[in-house]
Amino acid sequence: MKILSDKNNLQILHEDNHLIVVNKRVGDIVQGDKTGDKPLSDIVREYIKEKYNKPGDVFLGVIHRLDRPTTGIVVFARTSKALSRMNELFSNRETKKTYWAVVKNKPKETKAKLIHYLKRNEKNNTSRAHLKEVPDSKVASLDYTIVKELQNYTALEINLHTGRHHQIRAQLSAIGSPIKGDLKYGADRSNPDGGIHLHARKLTFIHPVTKENITIIAPTPDDPIWNAV
Repeated sequence: MKILSDKNNLQILHEDNHLIVVNKRVGDIVQGDKTGDKPLSDIVREYIKEKYNKPGDVFLGVIHRLDRPTTGIVVFARTSKALSRMNELFSNRETKKTYWAVVKNKPKETKAKLIHYLKRNEKNNTSRAHLKEVPDSKVASLDYTIVKELQNYTALEINLHTGRHHQIRAQLSAIGSPIKGDLKYGADRSNPDGGIHLHARKLTFIHPVTKENITIIAPTPDDPIWNAV
């Protein structure tokens, strides 16, 4: 899996004095990790430094993350005030997040609410969804709606009620509908680019400084299946 973003091809979805929102590509890591690969946060810093001709270090706060193989909306804070207030919005679940997923096996119900207890396995970086509470598990809740049936796949729209590790991936796998390309959670084959068909499509929140209502929509990656959705 290769990193596809650099400061010259960033897809900016929203930019103001306090926030910058980008459409993350497959392979981007939001924040630095043990791989040593250049994170999206550094790329955005370079973009701001160059665009605004800023001397010295550029402040950029990481508010939330997306898994490396997923795509879609990532919000960064350009000021410490925006960072603390956005952190509050996310932790208090005062944001509305909508995801799109393409799955191999059509869920039994057209729309449903899924509630599981997720237990994280740090060794292999996965979360397992249980129907009943188990030690060290956390409740995970989402609702999904089938939005389109393709020839071999089904597209779902998902609204998250909690923000657990690998939540959507684990919960859809638990109902027998793993996400296309997601080998870690039961897909039968990988995608050519190493990504999975999970996309952070829409985010709605109250701007931390101006207090206006912000809705951001991220275009899906350019591939035949997303284009069909």
